[in-house]
Amino acid sequence: MSTLSIRLPNSIHRHAKRLARDEGISVNLLVSSALAEKLKAPDAERYLSERAGGGKKVATDPILAKFPLVEPEPNDRIPE
Repeated sequence: MSTLSIRLPNSIHRHAKRLARDEGISVNLLVSSALAEKLKAPDAERYLSERAGGGKKVATDPILAKFPLVEPEPNDRIPE
């Protein structure tokens, strides 16, 4: 394990301390977890892009034609 010293604005430091306290973890663990999550994001995006590029296009009209056109239930409607 290595040590990293960073400078934070006071407001971010206060927020981090409050969140860590609420989560029952140390600020070090909070910052370490947040950084790990941020570092994983580009890898996940790259992986998903590669997976999406390997897919094949499917004609959806014949599939959708098998289902009758019905109005959605009131609770399934998108509010306007």
